Amino acid sequence: MDLGIAGRRALVCASSKGLGRGCAEALAAEGVEVVLNARAPEALAETAASIRATYGVSVQEIAADITTEEGRASVLAAAGTVDILVTNAGGPPPGNWRDWQRADFIAALDANALTPIALMTALVPGMCERGWGRVINITSVSVKSPIAILGLSNTARTALTGYVAGVARDVASQGVIINNLLPGLHATDRTISLDGMEADINNETVDAVRKRRMQSIPASRYGTAAEFGATCAFLCSEHTGFMIGQNILLDGGSFVSTL
Repeated sequence: MDLGIAGRRALVCASSKGLGRGCAEALAAEGVEVVLNARAPEALAETAASIRATYGVSVQEIAADITTEEGRASVLAAAGTVDILVTNAGGPPPGNWRDWQRADFIAALDANALTPIALMTALVPGMCERGWGRVINITSVSVKSPIAILGLSNTARTALTGYVAGVARDVASQGVIINNLLPGLHATDRTISLDGMEADINNETVDAVRKRRMQSIPASRYGTAAEFGATCAFLCSEHTGFMIGQNILLDGGSFVSTL
């Protein structure tokens, strides 16, 4: 299927590795020019070089912390006109609700709600003026099925979801389509870290934790960054103009619901 987005320009946040990189690679494979952002310059440069060599598209990398005002300013200034925005940022640390303070919630909201909101505020008006745009927010399955130890993430991701629900419907008639992608367990650094934490808590091996968690997923495995990216690319395509403000689960069937 031709996604109809060759020659478009995309800004993909937190894209040096993991799900962000999967999205950047899938867009590049469709002929999209990509602007990559991450905090670590070395990993970012390696990813940019790999994507250029593999897909032959224009790749620009901007090392900055997208969750800060200064970082966003530098990324937006360098990115210029953007047709596709993929927002993404590492989730808050796990913990226990008894220990979280106001500052913890403010930090979580800054990174996982207010940062994507700021990026949309900066870029969506231009998309509306040009009559075409796509925004994908990478949130979490925890929006649908809260995870107790990830309460900070539950809170921030849900706040973003509520915001998107209104904005997506406000700009749809101007050709700007906004949707959210909700990953479950994927083979990323975040999952590896959580596997290790659970292993330490339960005094068991990481392999044992991973096996048990995979058994809890109907697909019997973790997701891959490549298949996540392919779904993202489709949501950025010309074919999604009637898909407005949706929350698309990619969790291997873990969330159980008839509707």
